[in-house]
This record gives sequence, C-alpha cells and structure tokens, in this order.
Amino acid sequence: MHKAQKQIKEVMPQVDLVIEVMDARIPFSSENPVVKTLRGPRPCLKILNKSDLADPAVTAEWLSYFSRQEGIRAVAMTTTQKGESRKILGLCREMVPLRAQRGEPIRTMIMGIPNVGKSTLINALAGRAIARVGDEPAVTKQQQRISLGNGIVLSDTPGILWPRMEDENSGYRLAVTGAIKNAAITFEDIALYAGEFLLQQYPQALMARYKLTELPASAMALLETVGRKRGCLRPGGVVDLHKASEILLKELRAGKLGALSFENPTMVERPEEAGDELC
Repeated sequence: MHKAQKQIKEVMPQVDLVIEVMDARIPFSSENPVVKTLRGPRPCLKILNKSDLADPAVTAEWLSYFSRQEGIRAVAMTTTQKGESRKILGLCREMVPLRAQRGEPIRTMIMGIPNVGKSTLINALAGRAIARVGDEPAVTKQQQRISLGNGIVLSDTPGILWPRMEDENSGYRLAVTGAIKNAAITFEDIALYAGEFLLQQYPQALMARYKLTELPASAMALLETVGRKRGCLRPGGVVDLHKASEILLKELRAGKLGALSFENPTMVERPEEAGDELC
C-alpha cells in the first residue's frame, strides 16, 4: 500500500486525467478515498464497472450523485462487453480538450481497488492482453505505462486499498462482491451479512432463485434452506454452512440472483437515515 502510493505520487505530476474504476454494485465502498487526495485538482472519470450485475435504478442514482461533483464525470459500463470500453477514449478527449486540440498526448492514470475489473478494462482499451486478469484480488503488482493510440497514454497502478476501513459495513460489502480475499473474513460471516441484506432488499430474488414457497425468517435460516436444497448435508442431515455459504456467494457474485446493488447515495448524503436500511 505504501509503495503503491509512493509510485503514484511520483507519476501524478505528469498525469492530465485520472480514471477510477469502481464496482457499480458498491460505488461508495469501492471508491478509494486515497484517489481524491492523490489526484489533486485533476479531472476524474469514474467508471462504474460491472453495471450488468447492479440494480439499474440504483446505478442511475449514483450517476446523478457523481455528476454533481466538480471535476467528476461518471459512466456505467460492463467492460467485458466488446467495444463498450472504447467509449472511454472519447470521454478522455472531451475532459481534457486543450491537449487534444494542441495535438499533445493525453496522459491518463487508471486506478482502483482490487477486483473491480481494472485489468480487464486496460486490456480492452489496448486491444490486446497487457494486464494480467484473475478472479483473485491484487493481481496487478507493479506500475506500467501503455500507449492506447489515438493520442492517449495510460499509466496503470497496482490495485490499492486504504490503510484501514473505518466503516465495517463497507468491509463486508467489499467481501460480498469479492474485492477482499475470502480468507480475510469467514465465508459464513460474509454469507450471513449478504443473506440479511437480501432478505430485506431483494426478497423476490431469493424466492425465485431458490424456488422458495416462503421467505426464511433469518439469514441463518436462509443458509440452512439453501444448504438443504443444494444437498450440502453432513452425516445426520446437518447442513454444511460453509458449503451453503460458498453457493450463495458464488451465485450472488455471478449475477445468478439478478442485478443487485448493495448501497445507494442516501447512505452518503444522509447516513443517519440510511444506516439500518443498508447495513
């Protein structure tokens, strides 16, 4: 973390525009507060990636929220869809028009916490496999500079997390979506957190996915129900909660339960009104 920040500080004076990649399902929790400090007055293009997995109505709220911030432009996209990420090049030229008009290269830096799809986006922009892609967080290990053509140069950075997460709910949301390695928090704890949220906010998604006739009364009851329906049983008919948790989280992360968002701008603008609803 310290080494990554030092590298970024050294390169930032030669950067015209920062591109920050976030997870559209958790824009607040996946927005790295360090980025704002490091970029200073430079404009920032925020990419709400994996928008196909996020609730479109909530994503629209986030786009409106970011559009009200000075120097910020936000777009939602799914970078795995062919051709969609190329729109970013046009946005870069719009946000830094003077360098483009003078025929000077637009120097951009891409930033983002682990596992938000930063490497996938870089490869799509470059049109070739440059950045290593993987399901596990923290795949990018060092900084590199990439020419994208069309007068745009991109500096890549390792995925970084802030030194501490003061908001426990943000930590859990990051774990639910896979941004934090599974070993950091037990599967059962993460699944119980996710289950409680889904029971409150997306009960119909649970009913449809697991063919339930009635909604479980608690997150624990939900895991037991999922475990029994998927055959996660130990001797004596006891549900294997670890396996049941793995199934719930794997299917949630893959979008099998539908398009879900785990936070909305209300928690940022009026946290005292949104705490219980989104925790």
